[in-house]
Amino acid sequence: MITAIVLIKTSVDRIPEIAERIAALENVSEVFSVTGTYDLIAMVRVARHEDLAEVIPGRISKIPGVQGTDTHVAFRTYSQHDLEAAFAIGLDS
Repeated sequence: MITAIVLIKTSVDRIPEIAERIAALENVSEVFSVTGTYDLIAMVRVARHEDLAEVIPGRISKIPGVQGTDTHVAFRTYSQHDLEAAFAIGLDS
């Protein structure tokens, strides 16, 4: 599974509506409304790198009010769940 973090600039007056439209897209797992340079952050998960082109420029960027995106592809994912499992290795219950 390939994870991309998509930073999204939008029309400020339409952030909630745009966020809902992005969240409804297939392969988008979460959308966060944030402060700072960007208005939204979307987590996109796909099976192949080629699928990113279908989701990000093919769908997200075409939503009215989306002004631009900046995409970062994750090399590896670390989560609290992964850390707990790693620390539990070798422990007898």
